[in-house]
Amino acid sequence: MRHILEAIHSLTSSGGSGKAVSADFAALSLPESYRAVTLQEEETDMFAGLDTRDKDPRKSLHIQDVPVPELGPGEALVAVMASSVNYNTVWSSIFEPLPTFHFLERYGRLSPLAERHDLPYHIIGSDLAGVVLRTGPGVNAWRPGDEVVAHCLSVELESSDGHNDTMLDPEQRIWGFETNFGGLAEIALVKSNQLMPKPDHLSWEEAAAPGLVNSTAYRQLVSRNGAGMKQGDNVLIWGASGGLGSYATQFVLAGGANPICVVSSPQKADICRAMGAEAIIDRNAEDYRFWKDEHHQDPKEWKRFGKRIRELTGGEDVDIVFEHPGRETFGASVYVTRKGGTIVTCASTSGYNHEYDNRYLWMSLKRIIGSHFANYREAWEANRLIAKGKIHPTLSRVYSLEETGQAAYDVHRNLHQGKVGVLALAPAEGLGVRDEEKRAQHVDAINRFRLSGRPTE
Repeated sequence: MRHILEAIHSLTSSGGSGKAVSADFAALSLPESYRAVTLQEEETDMFAGLDTRDKDPRKSLHIQDVPVPELGPGEALVAVMASSVNYNTVWSSIFEPLPTFHFLERYGRLSPLAERHDLPYHIIGSDLAGVVLRTGPGVNAWRPGDEVVAHCLSVELESSDGHNDTMLDPEQRIWGFETNFGGLAEIALVKSNQLMPKPDHLSWEEAAAPGLVNSTAYRQLVSRNGAGMKQGDNVLIWGASGGLGSYATQFVLAGGANPICVVSSPQKADICRAMGAEAIIDRNAEDYRFWKDEHHQDPKEWKRFGKRIRELTGGEDVDIVFEHPGRETFGASVYVTRKGGTIVTCASTSGYNHEYDNRYLWMSLKRIIGSHFANYREAWEANRLIAKGKIHPTLSRVYSLEETGQAAYDVHRNLHQGKVGVLALAPAEGLGVRDEEKRAQHVDAINRFRLSGRPTE
């Protein structure tokens, strides 16, 4: 991989006008194999009998040399400089709600080309920033040497269902979770329509961090396919300093709405204040317990929570709830939403079986909207806002590829803030910046989530 790194350095060392050009990259010989973070099909039962919390990604995630996959039409091979950890990394690593090899097997039945993905190992990861190495037949928009980030939407678009909203394609999948050859590796295989321009004022690891969560938050809040947020809306954001919530908070503030940020510690509350939020609820300090026991919720706690929200909003209920914890919070979310308001949900990190009192939904004309990642246009718009410096990465810590298990463990145990990054081919942090002037304008916001030292429980 050394000659690839040398070519990338030549491209970037003089602001993109170095000796390396597209033809040089196209002429580079590809290695026979590369290092990747993998799961092993033979280990899918390794956590049998353990509670979710006790399943340890450090035991299931491995570094493995894997062969470079065959490049097909409409695809690209990308040298991955950096990637990041998402909750789907955690779900993959603990084999919940089911092992991802079921996804790969099903995808492999689609076509001879898709059959490449059905392997006894799964290269995971749904974010990347890097440099295009090769493009397959039919790719016109991208060339070897282009600096890119990738969104994680993989679709076939052979059905009319997806042509108005690509997320509705029956063959919609999340790259690196429901497909193989993901971004937690030195090389990744993507469809060329996943590629977007790398923001030129960001380092590799900063550029890799927003992809999945930034696009998800954009669709969930801003898009007409989600909540359609407007100026003045009160928006309740669970986990407001986390990977998803930190982008939701920025979108709410940038859109002229009012975030009510729910966090779990004073440190996380401080991060939200630094972003510009004023209404903050520390759910641990105020000891909200929405469940009396495993089977019964406590409506009195919903009411106490709603009262606290009104204290922060001048007596108003929330117009929108940005939901992703799921089971633990969903009953409270439905209750505290104003009449005619919207609960928009994109995940269930605390459990998939949601329970709520339907009287508070139907009699108050509230809506529940399911939102999953983003379509092509939404992902592009979300990346455009990053490139313009309107929304900023929320990178808090960076790990090496060998430390991906620890990174996933920290996210699993909620020991992180914002996003955690992973260096792949990049030899150090801080590389890949092309526009220092733009960076200087936003450097404080870019570094806002940086932590000192390893998180501790």
